[in-house]
Amino acid sequence: MSGAVFHDIRAVLFDLDGTLIDSAPDLGAAAEQMRTARGLAPLGLAAYRDAAGMGARGMLRVAFDMAPEHPDFPACREEFFDRYEACIHERTQVFDGVQQLVDALMARGLAWGVVTNKYERFTRLIAARLPLFASTGCFVSGDTTAHMKPHPASLLEACRRLGLVPAQCIYVGDDARDIQAGHAAGMGTVAALYGYLGVGADAGAWGADAGIRQPMECLGLLG
Repeated sequence: MSGAVFHDIRAVLFDLDGTLIDSAPDLGAAAEQMRTARGLAPLGLAAYRDAAGMGARGMLRVAFDMAPEHPDFPACREEFFDRYEACIHERTQVFDGVQQLVDALMARGLAWGVVTNKYERFTRLIAARLPLFASTGCFVSGDTTAHMKPHPASLLEACRRLGLVPAQCIYVGDDARDIQAGHAAGMGTVAALYGYLGVGADAGAWGADAGIRQPMECLGLLG
């Protein structure tokens, strides 16, 4: 992973969970509620953190060792969604440094946007609650296009909404899928190394053009 500097960039696009916001506590709380409802002992919210980037799949795996192939998975996923929707605002916070980064980008005349695999059912609630998102130029959810990341469709949709070409954008995310999607879309990519990453993840093998250990480091990559 190099310390590449990007030139002639007009917009910075970000993944949501694990990149802009720390949603792991609310995701974990929804899964813990499911365990409690079944008479199981709580695992503690910290147990869910490394799997937060996998959404419902990750939470159900930690809570019940349940894979998507399990016959009860669809019903449990819907229950998880309902419980998460009910507690989505209780513990989720913007990561330290993100607001300052967004302010700095806008001061430079750059646009910014969000491209996430999270469904609009949830992103609209988060966007409405957190003041950070009032200034975003686009917010593309997991069901906005026909394909989720690592497919590039959602990133290309963000470019369309901003009126830019991919080469004028970079994409920042904390998962290998983010880097894959960014490359497939023709964008520069940045690994958010402060994010969830996942158990045993080797972010250095993702092929990102650069990596940052705190949000404000992104500014130093823009020439």
